[in-house]
Amino acid sequence: MIFAAVADERRQIASLIDELDEAKLATPSLCEGWDVKMVAAHLVSVIADSFWTFQRTALRRRGIDRAIDELARRRARLSSAEISTSLRRYADHELSPPITGPRSGLTDVLVHGGDIRVPLGMPFAPAHERVGLALDFLTGSLPLGFVPRARLRGICLRATDVDRTWGMGAEVRGPASALMMSACGRTALLNNLDGPGVPLLRHRLSTGKPRA
Repeated sequence: MIFAAVADERRQIASLIDELDEAKLATPSLCEGWDVKMVAAHLVSVIADSFWTFQRTALRRRGIDRAIDELARRRARLSSAEISTSLRRYADHELSPPITGPRSGLTDVLVHGGDIRVPLGMPFAPAHERVGLALDFLTGSLPLGFVPRARLRGICLRATDVDRTWGMGAEVRGPASALMMSACGRTALLNNLDGPGVPLLRHRLSTGKPRA
């Protein structure tokens, strides 16, 4: 089920990229330093660049985040048509990283879909079931690379559209998709949230930046 959901999200993003002109592709995304095209290129890199390519790049650049950035920028040199074609070609690739497993791949594509759609003013309403799985992962014990351990400590996330909660503490209420994006460090949808935990979450997000 998770792999099929990831494949569907990749195809949706490919179709979206095909509709965008150069100005929209150059719109700053919610990932600091990346435009919309770069985010799509990153999604291709994640599945098309080999494990060893990534490892060599990380060693050369002395850091995982730097390697992710370089490989995304390399892919972004392709045309948008080539990027969308690659997303479709690799859509069914089953990504299941060690430790974090397949839910991390689903979370990645969902959040990056928001990174693209939100700044373009497009609707961002992924399937509730998929967002629920992402929030299960983000509030679990091993959301490595997505959520610093202290970010959600003492906070309860309550989705108002699926009647579910995650965590314990000061409540943050709102659409599940806004909770997901905020948990991953994006501040763009904070205004869609309310509850006594929002000031705390806002403060914690102000001290960091969204990771790719």
